Amino acid sequence: MFSTALRQSTRLQRSLQSRRNLQTASTVNAAEIAHFSRLSSLWWDEHGEFAFLHRMNPVRMQFVRDKLLEIARDEGDENTARLGAGRDALSGLDVLDVGCGGGLLSESLARLGARTLGIDASESNIGIASLHASADPQLSSQPGSPSSSGSLQYRNTSAEELLKDKKRYDVVCSMEVIEHVDNPPAFLSACAELVKPGGHLFLSTIARTPLSYLLTIVAAEYVLRKVAVGTHTYSKFVNPSELVSFFREYHSPSPLPSPGADSTRPSRPWITRTYDNGLPTRTEAEIRGLIYVPWKGDWVLMPRSSTAWGAAECNYMFWVRKPAE
Repeated sequence: MFSTALRQSTRLQRSLQSRRNLQTASTVNAAEIAHFSRLSSLWWDEHGEFAFLHRMNPVRMQFVRDKLLEIARDEGDENTARLGAGRDALSGLDVLDVGCGGGLLSESLARLGARTLGIDASESNIGIASLHASADPQLSSQPGSPSSSGSLQYRNTSAEELLKDKKRYDVVCSMEVIEHVDNPPAFLSACAELVKPGGHLFLSTIARTPLSYLLTIVAAEYVLRKVAVGTHTYSKFVNPSELVSFFREYHSPSPLPSPGADSTRPSRPWITRTYDNGLPTRTEAEIRGLIYVPWKGDWVLMPRSSTAWGAAECNYMFWVRKPAE
């Protein structure tokens, strides 16, 4: 589905160069929102419907923290590199969690010092996330307060609606969301434009392969009954190569032209070059597979060298950086 939408989105991509069109493109799938709203009360049951996500969350956070630390070291940012190994690894950063659900990732981001905003199109998800966070005074602390945690807020809104605000973020995360939205290219564009220049976009999703169909739909939904039937739609899964292709073509909209100007100068694409097997350069984008080890009950982040796509034949993490220009 993503590849078809990508081919059909040439006209959409051109229109998305206008901030006005970016703000009005709708990606929310009402049926998906209704499905997860019905399950919202189960978000914090570590042995229930979202057990796999609870076990995946530490690995997702590991990837986010390690990648930010790696880039800081590459750029000689000793202050960030020093914080990276501690509890305040994301201190001072504005971080957005798109499709936050019950707040599993949002709380983890705030606990590492980030000023975190979690957004979700489901009002009941936001209600559960806010209620759970309210039980921990540190998570509602304001910047400058004597707390090691960052601030945490939630809003019932979508990425494209949030674009109407002027605020942009150092880090935007959207975990296990893109495979549930309408119009993935528009959703990616909205997430991308919420990132500050030089900032970071982190995604996690599922590749569209026979293995992913067997594991995430046949096994997880129908055989083991670990996930509600209908949670996943195979045709909406997104391959790593499709994300790379999208960001090789994607240009962030330039600032709006001054009065009387005919056009704006196009920005450079987020991914400027790839090498063997279509892999991007490490400093522009990265794909890492996530493997579930059933005898341990844990997820494992695969090394870069495991396969051409980092063992990303099923679940995987994706990072890409917005050009500083």
